[in-house]
Amino acid sequence: MKKVIFISLIAFLSCKNDKSVEKIQEIRTQPGGNAEMVRNPVSMDNVDTVNVAKISFNEMIYDFGAVKEGTIITHRFTFKNTGKVPLLIEDARSTCGCTTTDKPSHPITPGDTSSINVIFNTTNKENFQVKHVTILANTYPSETSVSVQGQIINKNGKTQKPDANKE
Repeated sequence: MKKVIFISLIAFLSCKNDKSVEKIQEIRTQPGGNAEMVRNPVSMDNVDTVNVAKISFNEMIYDFGAVKEGTIITHRFTFKNTGKVPLLIEDARSTCGCTTTDKPSHPITPGDTSSINVIFNTTNKENFQVKHVTILANTYPSETSVSVQGQIINKNGKTQKPDANKE
């Protein structure tokens, strides 16, 4: 990356004609290293939404129903790479510490399936809960979200309807 910036800077400063811009574009798009295997369309000037990895989940929301507080909810979100290049999942995270994930660390080739395991600890939770997991990958757009949701019955056996908090 530093080489590309350095060469681009030299080309820009040494020539002030349209050909220097063409040469910079050639340098940017030259295959090499992992760039050939994984094309990150977000970092490109012209977004290529055709020749990218695409993540297609069997389901985006898992409803676990009603459970007692303290139950550990585990769900496997299965997906398929329906794109044209290998799919790399960089991260799968939730904003809440009660929800953790287990993601594949290897590239998923086009046409192959894999899964992300989501674990939600309902300890100290009550009422209706929705926990989102954001997946960062070499897709366009680069973020995809899945979620687990359901009703948690507190230790006293009481539950509150999802919209009971609204007045």
